[in-house]
Amino acid sequence: MMALYVVIAVIAYLIGSVNFSVILSKKMAGFDVREKGSGNAGTTNMLRSVGKEAAALTLICDVLKGIIAVGISAMVGLIVKNANSALLVQIAGLAVVVGHTFPIFFGFKGGKGVATSVGILLIINWHVGLLCLVFGLIIIAVTRMVSAGSVTAAILYPVVIAFGVGSEHFIVDGNYLIFSIILALFVIFNHRENIKRILAGNENKLSLKN
Repeated sequence: MMALYVVIAVIAYLIGSVNFSVILSKKMAGFDVREKGSGNAGTTNMLRSVGKEAAALTLICDVLKGIIAVGISAMVGLIVKNANSALLVQIAGLAVVVGHTFPIFFGFKGGKGVATSVGILLIINWHVGLLCLVFGLIIIAVTRMVSAGSVTAAILYPVVIAFGVGSEHFIVDGNYLIFSIILALFVIFNHRENIKRILAGNENKLSLKN
């Protein structure tokens, strides 16, 4: 049975490693987005370096990575007898974000995992996912800092899980508190430089004028 969990982790990691921001930036603008702006392979840098259309496509594709990876693991958990479905989902969720952050196909230099994490949250429990997403968007609207919204939404995730919000709507039965804490800490760690800039008062702010 251990082999099953390893296989799911590898599959999810490989799905996460398909970095759409790099692919789309090369296709639509002729350069690797990691060579521009913040150097991050994510939606925000795509918006600043390539444009709104490319950013929107990147966002959709990155969210779908989380949904697909977790969806596959959930289906496998239902099909394979005696498999721990919740554990499979959690392994897939963490592995796909690791793949997004450290993509094997792109020199292990990827994004920060926010959009992919949104996909994971939405499929595991869309009530919690929607709550965190809306909260993050409100923070972004108020501060005009994507990083602030991402970090605060990440912090909110284990909090709402700890209080049992929407616990009856999980994709499979299981205790997701430890998973939520690990996922939140990973996203926060990926934003460590942004957090330093926020505290110093010089974090980049979002603009949709261009």
